[in-house]
Amino acid sequence: MFPTPIAKRSRTAQIGYQAFLPLALIVWLLPLIAVALFSIKPDADFTNGNYWGWPSSFEGFTNYGRVFFESNMPRYLLNSLLITIPTMIGAVALSAMAGFALGIYKFRGNLLLFFIFIAGNFVPFQILMVPVRDLTISLGMYDTIMGLVLFHVAFQTGFCTLFMRNFIRALPYSLVEAARVEGVAEWRIFLYVILPLMKPALAALAVLIFTFIWNDYFWAVVLTQGPGAQPVTAGITEFNSQFRAAYHLMSAGSIVAALPPVVMFFLMQKHFIAGLTLGAVK
Repeated sequence: MFPTPIAKRSRTAQIGYQAFLPLALIVWLLPLIAVALFSIKPDADFTNGNYWGWPSSFEGFTNYGRVFFESNMPRYLLNSLLITIPTMIGAVALSAMAGFALGIYKFRGNLLLFFIFIAGNFVPFQILMVPVRDLTISLGMYDTIMGLVLFHVAFQTGFCTLFMRNFIRALPYSLVEAARVEGVAEWRIFLYVILPLMKPALAALAVLIFTFIWNDYFWAVVLTQGPGAQPVTAGITEFNSQFRAAYHLMSAGSIVAALPPVVMFFLMQKHFIAGLTLGAVK
């Protein structure tokens, strides 16, 4: 049913795997390498067709300086932080409480309510573009940071609740029963018994949500316009003019925009891996 581990395969298969893996990694990294290369090239290299060659002149400091000091990139980065961090906190907090209720309490309609939480994950988000945009306009939240935050929290809570509920159900229920026998209130059980055990899951979910929201482009374009509320993923298009695109500046801006999720992952790597693999072995 499961493929044979590579360590148990023939020596020929192991050598083929070891030779193919670096090649696959290079192919996968080619777009990122191209973007990084263009971010230090002058604009003339693109018009001259120097896509993969050595830069005719090193313009890294110039390109990144123009991105930071001659554009709205700092504002876009600030907008992304103001959107991503509250969304991450709100979605993780709400899903932790919802997951506790759905995973611990047994009541009529528990499974139906759980299905309602995750039903939105099966709906293609493209078909929601018009009604969501009209809703934000009618509520006066179009092109606002608060509108994006509330929208992302609402849509991410379903996936987060699925994650948290399944994690909580894997915890020993005897801990909850013992706390109840001692007369501990339900909210104290959540705060002092369940929540400390959820730290790996909370960290893993926080990294995932941070990455999802920071890298969102579709809803950033649909629900915002201009530097007042646009996050960095949509703000990079500022370097497009009417007749041509400044690809060297777009590449530099893309590298800057990609750094925060990478830093977030490496800072939380230990907790992220622990949260994803907890329960994989007994």
